[in-house]
Amino acid sequence: MITIYHNPRCGKSRECLAFIANSKQQFEVIKYLETPLTFDELSKLIVKLNLNPIELVRTKESIWKEKFKGNSLTEEEIIQTMVDYPILMERPIAVKGSKAIIARPFERLKEII
Repeated sequence: MITIYHNPRCGKSRECLAFIANSKQQFEVIKYLETPLTFDELSKLIVKLNLNPIELVRTKESIWKEKFKGNSLTEEEIIQTMVDYPILMERPIAVKGSKAIIARPFERLKEII
């Protein structure tokens, strides 16, 4: 089973979802803007992605620029920021078992399918 953290307004996220649907793999879609991740869920996802929390942040988003750019934040504070403002989380993210990827470009999905 593949889980995709999806933003329907994002073209890259829609491409990823279409690729998974065409792959005949079973999948679950989580619209993370409607159902934000908890601190614990996001922390575990970051471990699966094998990233530092800041690498998951969309630093070009206006919320980041206006409220957080230039601030010295701990990893926990960065995670909490993404919990509070889920739009800051990179997308799409695909998870299968213990492995997760940011599926940009969507062809990266081949790594977990």
